[in-house]
Amino acid sequence: MIKEFREFALKGNFLELAVAFIMGAAFGAVVTSLVKDIIMPPIGLVLGKVDFSSLYINLSSTAYNSLADAQKAGAPTINYGLFINTLINFLIVALVMFFIIRAANRLKKTEPVGPTTKECPYCFSTIPLKATRCPNCTSDLAR
Repeated sequence: MIKEFREFALKGNFLELAVAFIMGAAFGAVVTSLVKDIIMPPIGLVLGKVDFSSLYINLSSTAYNSLADAQKAGAPTINYGLFINTLINFLIVALVMFFIIRAANRLKKTEPVGPTTKECPYCFSTIPLKATRCPNCTSDLAR
């Protein structure tokens, strides 16, 4: 059983998946920082010095000065600013993945597909390339 597991764990696909998962997590952290620290501050400035991460709707009857205060008190809140940040994260990741897959598809070499059919010289019907006898006119094509 251990030998079987070792063979499974050392297969190329499993290792590639593990590397992809780790790289994806690291990439996610980079994108989160990009959105939080570089993209959202200028957008907030253009929209009137808004910090999206602090936007929330307080569902309790008590007023709080900030989202952090409401969360400390355990008040129910709808954190739509954090949702906006997460949505922008997702859009950036999706865009980057689109470009990566597009580039990978361009690099793939497609082998030219040769003909798979030929024409019978007797009845002029289309037949498989490997045929030695025409299925339509039963002529011998072995010549």
